[in-house]
Amino acid sequence: MSGLRVLVVEDEAIAADAHAAYIGRIDGFTHVGTAHDGASALRLTGELAAAGTPVDLVLLDMNLPDLHGLDVARRLRAAGHHPDILAITAVRELPVVRRAISAGVVQYLIKPFTYAAFAERLEHYREFRESLSRSEGTTSQDAVDQALAALRTPVGTPLPKGLSPDTLDSIRTFVRTRGTAVSANEVMEAVGVSRVTARRYLEHLADTGVLTRAARYGTPGRPEKEYRWTG
Repeated sequence: MSGLRVLVVEDEAIAADAHAAYIGRIDGFTHVGTAHDGASALRLTGELAAAGTPVDLVLLDMNLPDLHGLDVARRLRAAGHHPDILAITAVRELPVVRRAISAGVVQYLIKPFTYAAFAERLEHYREFRESLSRSEGTTSQDAVDQALAALRTPVGTPLPKGLSPDTLDSIRTFVRTRGTAVSANEVMEAVGVSRVTARRYLEHLADTGVLTRAARYGTPGRPEKEYRWTG
């Protein structure tokens, strides 16, 4: 199975472009359009369905300027469109997660994330679709279990020893909202950790692709490293 058609629904242009670029790097998927609000998502889905190229998967942000992502999901179903939905959002509240599952969301990816986590989600989704496509007309319990297992495969790897998820989230948030490159000294002052600790977290985020690193010149002594949010 190949060529699963993916619609990106994301109001931040930089993030939307990054998601589209990520899709282009994964075999078996085709980016068919981007919508920056809920109304555009509904319109594009209808247009693609009318053209005989219905959307297979929607990468759906929950916080859109005109509609909540859950409203978009419900309106898609009400209009007779049934793409699968992968929620890509910073929303972490459990009531929203529960309602998302009830609205037909098959996977939930919390921002910020690495390309590796994104790719794993899509690859698991492709395995899910391939498992279901092997049966014609009817299926078996084993086939259903195998398909659902593909969606539920854990994503991600444990943090290196000594790194805290809470501190990692704080540093990620600081770098992302700062908007410019930061140094270990700046993270140290902002987050309240030692410079050595800040450097460890920044290096981990750079190694996993969340940040880029470069030399910062113009300061006395050896060049200092600076880190910038990638996406």
